[in-house]
Amino acid sequence: MGGLIIYQVFIGILIVCCFLCLYRIGRGPTAPDRTVAIDILGIVVVGFCALFAIITGKDFYMNVAIAWSLLSFIGTIALAKHIEGKGFDE
Repeated sequence: MGGLIIYQVFIGILIVCCFLCLYRIGRGPTAPDRTVAIDILGIVVVGFCALFAIITGKDFYMNVAIAWSLLSFIGTIALAKHIEGKGFDE
């Protein structure tokens, strides 16, 4: 029973983090602020996947977390290069 409450607290914290990231994505004064918020949102999604993997005991969620983290990293690098004005081959 005690473990269930801790998982609910962690899920609540992750949901609050999601809303804070979405707020920064919408209100961010500069493009780098929005880029960092998008990257952090990807990290929060990976946290959700890891938490669900622990709760359910299924390794499928960890596979999703690994794939999401790789795609999030590549997307952040691509967005940073686009903001900087460089091409992908530079």
